[in-house]
Amino acid sequence: MQELEKIIGYQFKNPSRLRTALTHSSYANENKSAKKSNERLEFLGDSVLSVIVSYRLFKHYTHLPEGDLTKIRASLVCEKALSEFAKQIHLGDYLLLGKGEEATGGRERPSILADAFEALIAAIYVDSDIEHARDFVLKFIDQALKNLGCVAFKDYKTALQEIIQQNREERLTYVLVHESGPDHNKTFEVEVHLNSNVIGRGKGPSKKDAEQEAAREALELMGR
Repeated sequence: MQELEKIIGYQFKNPSRLRTALTHSSYANENKSAKKSNERLEFLGDSVLSVIVSYRLFKHYTHLPEGDLTKIRASLVCEKALSEFAKQIHLGDYLLLGKGEEATGGRERPSILADAFEALIAAIYVDSDIEHARDFVLKFIDQALKNLGCVAFKDYKTALQEIIQQNREERLTYVLVHESGPDHNKTFEVEVHLNSNVIGRGKGPSKKDAEQEAAREALELMGR
């Protein structure tokens, strides 16, 4: 387990927490010495992971609407993604499995790896705090975001500009048409104009967000 601690960059104050995170229910059922499996930690880890990822997306992708953020989060916390994260740290090598699971390739099974990864997140959280859990999680999430070829990550303004600039005669401008609310909670409404024609409208808590929303609407109208 000390080898795994070196890989993940975290040393447990209470090593039994790490052991529990690595204990599959099949092993706990076969061995009386294993007081409990990682199922409860998995339950907690799922929630801790969701909070960390949600906040990361909320803070860094302010121009994306809720629907896009939900889709991106789902792609980052799904079984496939989590099992891949687990493989990066060779988590399967350290799992405690029952004889049946061992014999049938449990160390490579995506569902077991994903569950163990969530349990490991929770174990770090319980052993320390949310900051340490966040540091661990974001090593994987930030890299995944760089590699994610998802249309939702497009900068809508840039995407729209790339289309329009194919014709040099076309001119794209963003016009602030309305501003409302108190200083601490303003709402901005922006139109994007192609020459003199309005091709998209958007609202947001900042001009930047409103412009991105207007560009997104324009792309939708273009079928992009």
